[in-house]
Amino acid sequence: MSTDLLPPGFETLEPFVGEWVFTSADDRLKRRLTSSDHDRVAFFNAVKDRLQDGLTYLDKKPFGEFDEDEHRLMQLFLSFAHVALAVEVQGDAEPKHAEGARFMTITQAPSEVADP
Repeated sequence: MSTDLLPPGFETLEPFVGEWVFTSADDRLKRRLTSSDHDRVAFFNAVKDRLQDGLTYLDKKPFGEFDEDEHRLMQLFLSFAHVALAVEVQGDAEPKHAEGARFMTITQAPSEVADP
């Protein structure tokens, strides 16, 4: 059942909105660092096959014209980038990498800078 949190066609990703949609890169990092391996892998597996379709969908209009649903989809994909690092690259070593990353604060990311 759709709750209209994401654009049409992406309803299967809606269960992840409450846990993975954040406006700041620092919040996305913190979520990745506090998530369980199970949660990261479930999110990764749900999004990986929808990513290309989603980016193609979002690429049809300028970022400044996104509606709320499209912004949530983009934020979900930005969280996916954090999780993909943990799942695909760091794997079983993610807890070790997370130890130091917990002390890092992302003060601003390119996705948070307004167009000039």
